[in-house]
Amino acid sequence: MVTQTAQAFSYLRPSEVYSGRESKVVGLETSGGRTPKGAEANPGFFSGFLAEPRVAASGLLAVADVAATRYYQPTLKSSLDPVVTGNGDRLRFESFSGCCGVYARLDILGEGLDGGEIGEGTTNVDVNTPLRIALSRIQANDPLYLRVGPDELAVTTLDGPLVEKKVPLPQRWLRGFAETQVIASAFDLRAEVPAGDAARFLRSLPTRGRAPDLWVLPIGQTLRTTTGPAPGAVCLPGPGRLATLNRVLRHARTLRLYGPAVAAGSPPVASAWEVTLTGMRLTLMLSPQVSRGFSGEGAVLEALAADEVQADAELISVLLAWEPRIDVGDLAQQAGLTTHRVRSALTRLATAGRVGYDAAEAAYFHRELPYRVGQAELHNPRLRDARELVRAGAVTMVGETASVRSGDDVYLVDHHRAVMGCTCQWWVRHRGGRGPCKHALAVRMTTQGENR
Repeated sequence: MVTQTAQAFSYLRPSEVYSGRESKVVGLETSGGRTPKGAEANPGFFSGFLAEPRVAASGLLAVADVAATRYYQPTLKSSLDPVVTGNGDRLRFESFSGCCGVYARLDILGEGLDGGEIGEGTTNVDVNTPLRIALSRIQANDPLYLRVGPDELAVTTLDGPLVEKKVPLPQRWLRGFAETQVIASAFDLRAEVPAGDAARFLRSLPTRGRAPDLWVLPIGQTLRTTTGPAPGAVCLPGPGRLATLNRVLRHARTLRLYGPAVAAGSPPVASAWEVTLTGMRLTLMLSPQVSRGFSGEGAVLEALAADEVQADAELISVLLAWEPRIDVGDLAQQAGLTTHRVRSALTRLATAGRVGYDAAEAAYFHRELPYRVGQAELHNPRLRDARELVRAGAVTMVGETASVRSGDDVYLVDHHRAVMGCTCQWWVRHRGGRGPCKHALAVRMTTQGENR
């Protein structure tokens, strides 16, 4: 079941369209949001023109495409609620597919915006059919005025306005935001190819039916598909999920591929595919399998299980300042913590939607979604069950092996390994590929308590 967070909004006056000195302007009234000054009743993020109207419109449509699509069980209804963040030097538009297996982000950098100061804050917006139609009709020479507030988004040509209202965020999106930043932080740039080669490669991929999962090897400035992993390869599970990139290929400069290190025999892994545009970047991140949503990957569990992570997260949250690039080393110095503890604290903050990760800059960034810290943790059954096992005294430490009693069964956990092995069915099925099992988490919590 997908849950949502309901939010109420109030406005000082209705939004309106009025004539400025040189063009028509959409006057967008905003409701409460967060800025560096704290909570404000009516903040604003950006008001100005886009330097490349058609490119920006295509990028926004790509993000909306993902939000409107389910790649797994496509007959079910999906949501239409991209997220927008102002980071002071750029605007970021983010979304997840309805199945939570594809994450999309459009970064409109400073050079992609023509005039107007870029504010700081985060909100989500509904992009519906009329807005999509209007964006698809934008031409290269059409002036496109964009004004973003914390609760609404308006996109307009000089012919008239279109205003979109805010809608709730699904709970799975919150968990997806947390998981993707942990997974992406292990990515490295694996390939970069020119636009022409990228277009030929992407258009050669199957887009319909149940195409086999592929791996992609960079060969010079071209890409070649293979059916198995190899050093330097990037996983391409469900190649049809990249079809959204076709919206921006005519404007592309390069295609960059990101992924973790793999070897022969590696299981499917997540990957990121970034199209660089003039003043913008469009990124799609794919889960390891079409049937696996990011919300269930379990990458955040180790960090959330640490005893000190909650206090560390509260400290780090005070030091965040809407940075488009968070310097982990600088945060560690300011907070008097190790970089490992800072990264764990950032992971916990990500469970409240307050931290993301940009593989292109190999850096975290600050955002603010309307969730409290730890809310996603409450919806993670493995973490919840592990805490219950610890409270019940179910863990017994015996040398390098721990026994965990769960119901009528006893499971053995090898807790001296970097990735704890367990005799439960979860471990046998996934071998650590989807995070630790509840028994391993319970052992981790117990050993931390003994070592304090």
